[in-house]
Amino acid sequence: MLSIQFIRQNPDMVKEALSKRNDAAPIDEILQIDSDHRKFTQEIDTLREQRNKVSKEIGQMKEKSPEMIAEMRQVGERIKSLEQEAANLSEQLSDQLLRIPNIPQDSVPVGEDESGNRVARLWGEQPKFNFEPKPHWELGEALDIIDFERGVKLSGTRFYVLKGLGARLQRALIDFMLDLHTGEHGYLETYPPFMVKAECALGSGNLPKFADHLYHDAEEDFWFVPTAEVPLTNLYRDEIIEPGTLPLYHVAHTACFRREKMSAGKDVRGIKRGHQFDKVELYKFVEPETSNDELEKMLDNAEMVAQKLGLPYRILELCTGDIGFASSKSYDIEMWAAGCGEWLEVSSCSNCLDFQARRANVRYRPEKGAKPQFPHTLNGSGLALPRVVIAVLENYQQADGTIVVPEVLRSYMGTDIIK
Repeated sequence: MLSIQFIRQNPDMVKEALSKRNDAAPIDEILQIDSDHRKFTQEIDTLREQRNKVSKEIGQMKEKSPEMIAEMRQVGERIKSLEQEAANLSEQLSDQLLRIPNIPQDSVPVGEDESGNRVARLWGEQPKFNFEPKPHWELGEALDIIDFERGVKLSGTRFYVLKGLGARLQRALIDFMLDLHTGEHGYLETYPPFMVKAECALGSGNLPKFADHLYHDAEEDFWFVPTAEVPLTNLYRDEIIEPGTLPLYHVAHTACFRREKMSAGKDVRGIKRGHQFDKVELYKFVEPETSNDELEKMLDNAEMVAQKLGLPYRILELCTGDIGFASSKSYDIEMWAAGCGEWLEVSSCSNCLDFQARRANVRYRPEKGAKPQFPHTLNGSGLALPRVVIAVLENYQQADGTIVVPEVLRSYMGTDIIK
């Protein structure tokens, strides 16, 4: 979250930055609430000082003054009333601040929506076929590795069942990614809960603004994670990380659950979009001056997955109108899917600066005895399933309907072909 001190000192800059995100946060209203809250707090402090002084005088009197006692009783009632008003204002202020998105960095291209994103670079060549490539939903059903009908029977629309070599392909991809990120990139494998407390979703920035996108167990107030970013953000919530500990790198595989509305059409056919999917998530806690360099490293780590799989992809630099709520700067990785004939997002790598750390009250000491500061946090998919499954099936398909297994996955799969 943005601190009220920062907004108070830079109101015009905040308004301009948020306008580039197409966000109409009520900054003037927030500043008025803040001003009223500070006014009440100041009056409370003055009245408490007055009460303490007079109470001391009354205590030293041989004969108590009924008038002074009555006056102090009125002061006490006034303090109690002001404290309630100040508490209400504090709650309003906190709620408003939690709904303000992060400020884009100056290097982020300005744009209204995804049409303003820039293609930073491309890697690999799109495969060429001497036959008409099929989309994954046709390949999956023909190979009997994706069962759409039984997925719908079990859970409804936007669910499916992976089986046989389809299930093994997803498991192989997850194991390969975890081994790569832990073995070559220095991340600590972490297995967090798939359900979290409300304060965790507040810390990551998913609550309160995006409650409608989350699955919620109302009876026990558990929130199903939309991404491992949520629990990873909160690993050190309300803690002070000791000097010399940063950077901290975590990688986690979780199922992810999202309630996003989906309309019928090309964009949701097959397994591209669902209410449940798996993802390998990268997360970093770093010192502020290193965070943009760490973002580039994280992007490289995610790209390495695609490169080792031999799958063509492109990097998008997201514009101000398309970056996520908590992000100050983001890159997307999109893989080419030959059967669908489109680019599919498999990762979004973001630098959130101190936005999430402030919300979750994660702090660190730069050195022994130093004042605690907020670290910067970064997150990115490394990568997201099932779209990587789609890219493998569609780009490695053969004329006879079989799928060549990428070389790097063959030891995990125990085969070099899906048939």
